Amino acid sequence: MKTTGSGSLTESDPEIIERARLGDPLAWEKLVVRHTKRIYNLCYRFVGRVDQAEDLTQEVFIKVFRNLGNYKPESGNFVTWLISVSRNLLIDHYRQSKDERVTVSTEEDGEFSLLETMPASVPSPEAEVDKSEKVALLRKGLSRLSPELREAVILRDIEELSYQEIGNILRIPDGTVKSRINRGRVELAKYLQKFRPFTHGFSA
Repeated sequence: MKTTGSGSLTESDPEIIERARLGDPLAWEKLVVRHTKRIYNLCYRFVGRVDQAEDLTQEVFIKVFRNLGNYKPESGNFVTWLISVSRNLLIDHYRQSKDERVTVSTEEDGEFSLLETMPASVPSPEAEVDKSEKVALLRKGLSRLSPELREAVILRDIEELSYQEIGNILRIPDGTVKSRINRGRVELAKYLQKFRPFTHGFSA
């Protein structure tokens, strides 16, 4: 694809990356703008604090900038590589802080796929309150999962990555990915079962 100036709005990630590698600052800025929301949301889900999520997002892109030359388009999707870099940094942060809290943003424009399978048990306008309470329960449930189960559920049910992509990020076989996701969902469901009949309609 031929581009001029800051490039076409339809440029693919590899095309933008190639221009960034050649020293085009506008290309790097475009790459950051394109993926900041996704990475910020991922960081926020893991740490549950805006200030930490913002700092970690900046750290992720600093690390990406320094290692951009290591990304090979033929080895896989850039987003998968980007999430892998983010995940490694988040794990380092987790180990340093010993903070096992994980929260789920309530302002994610419908990105939380688990919520989509949870019909409100109370008609509108109470439905919004009902959904908010369910989000709070999910937040508590996720915080009770072990880190390895929690990250598997987040990557699958929130980031909506494939089993293969998750396996590449976590560096584990597809079978282990599925096992962790299933175990995480089962443990989450057991926790939510305690709150019946309020949680009628929940599906982990």
